[in-house]
Amino acid sequence: DEIEAAQSDPDSFGGAFSRAAAPARYMVERGDWKGAANLDVKPSKFPHVMAITYFARALGAARSGDSAAAKVDVAKLAEIRDSLREAKNNYWAGQVDVQQQAANAWVPYADGKYDDALKAMSAAVDAEDKTEKAPVTPGPLAPARELYGFMLLDRGMAKEALAAFEATMAKEPNRFNGYVGVAKAAQALGDTVTAKAAYEKLVALAAGSDSDRPTLAAARSFVASN
Repeated sequence: DEIEAAQSDPDSFGGAFSRAAAPARYMVERGDWKGAANLDVKPSKFPHVMAITYFARALGAARSGDSAAAKVDVAKLAEIRDSLREAKNNYWAGQVDVQQQAANAWVPYADGKYDDALKAMSAAVDAEDKTEKAPVTPGPLAPARELYGFMLLDRGMAKEALAAFEATMAKEPNRFNGYVGVAKAAQALGDTVTAKAAYEKLVALAAGSDSDRPTLAAARSFVASN
């Protein structure tokens, strides 16, 4: 409610974008997948703004293991993408296409079809690499390559995950989950130096914060003991 109250005019693109992106980003960044799955889609005259919420919902449902619910929101993303293409709004059609592909990749993952999921997420990464960020937006809700990194890490593919996280950080620097991904992948590889450097940057990024996020507590503990 506090986030929504702080948003500006929903009839302007910037206001509508922030009104949708702020709660979605809050859930996705913290890995609150149940919360993400239950976000309300607020009506907007900008379909690509509603896509932000559908993306977070689909990702949240899939990562909570509810592939059926995820499929419903993935279908909404495809519908919005197609309507944008018909309207010749090619830029946003491309952005929503990446969201649709990335969220859809987690559907087979939720069903235990890991090879299919990894292949689909790799394709989403390729699609995102062909797009450019709009100047009025602060970057993707969750970069496809970062999501790919966590998927790889979950499957025990730490070397590939580390490469994915490092490539994401080069394009989207200073992301909390980017540092977390690098550190966790490095830890899995036994690379204490890289892990400590990433955790030190994470601690510095959160300096002055009273956040109780477990990953931040783990970062501070790791830095103190290595």
